[in-house]
Order: sequence, then structure tokens, then C-alpha cells
Amino acid sequence: MARMAGRRTLRLAAIGTAAGLFSGLFGVGGGILIVPLLVLWCGFGERLATGTSLAAIVIIAAVATAAHGAYGNVHIREGLLVGLPAVAGVLIGTELQARISARSISLLFAAVLGAVAVAMLAGL
Repeated sequence: MARMAGRRTLRLAAIGTAAGLFSGLFGVGGGILIVPLLVLWCGFGERLATGTSLAAIVIIAAVATAAHGAYGNVHIREGLLVGLPAVAGVLIGTELQARISARSISLLFAAVLGAVAVAMLAGL
């Protein structure tokens, strides 16, 4: 039992490290990495993975903002103009997630990631 707990702790630490690395490098990493890895590596359900990811993102975003701010890479006004309306999106998205099946959420998430990948590759 202790071995399983240790393995789970290592997996969670690896997920956090990867998410932090991607956040620092690209400004992403939270949901894009944490949610699928919590589902695949740790057996979380979609909803639990999403909520857990959001809790982690609070910490990741605060530290990343401070670090990028030290380099002068943060525009507070623009951040607020993006972030404050995002609160409405979070509330709407959370309500929608409660009404959609976990399978549909998973498929929709995969489609969004695929579309983003195609768009980024097309821009290269």
C-alpha cells in the first residue's frame, strides 16, 4: 500500500513539474497537461481532474506571474482585461460541465487540443 502511495506521489510530482515547466516556457501547462495526465496516470475522473487542475493552476499562475514580472514580461492592465471576463467563462463552463457526460467532455477536450495543434503547425 505504501508503495502505491509513493508511486502516486511521484506521478503527481512529475505532472506538477511538467506543468510548471510548460507554464514558464509557453504560458500553458495547467489544463493542457494536468487534466489528461491526472486521468491517464492517476485514474482521476474528468471532473475531479478538472477541479484539481484548477487548484494547481492558482499556485502555478501566481509564481509564474511573479517570475515573469521580475523580467518585465507582465502587462497588468491587459492581464486584467483578459482575466476578469474569463471569470464569466469559468462559471459558464463549470455549469456546462455538470450537464455534459464525462465521455463528451473528454472528446471535446481532445478535439480542442487537436485543433490548437493543427492551427499552431499551420502557423509555422
